[in-house]
Amino acid sequence: MNASVAIQTLPEAKNDDELIRIVDEVIDYIKSTGLNYYVGPFETAIEGDYDELMDIVKECQHIAIRAGAPSVLAYIKVTYKPEGDVLTIEKKVTKHHQ
Repeated sequence: MNASVAIQTLPEAKNDDELIRIVDEVIDYIKSTGLNYYVGPFETAIEGDYDELMDIVKECQHIAIRAGAPSVLAYIKVTYKPEGDVLTIEKKVTKHHQ
């Protein structure tokens, strides 16, 4: 695993219920990738291969639009280490959730 991303997808929506519905569709897609992920209150972290993660980031925007958002903002953080492994979600947060 040479990369991890944190993505915050912010679709334009009429109300909070609609916003949550669209974001839930994006999270369902992330779950369907089979990669390790962690859903937080502001963003979702995903671990995997850099190129695969970049494709997932791109698809998250398309999913929000297909779910009915007229536009979408995304904030992305990327950790990439081409010649080795990056710190895992487990090493970063497990001790805080016991």
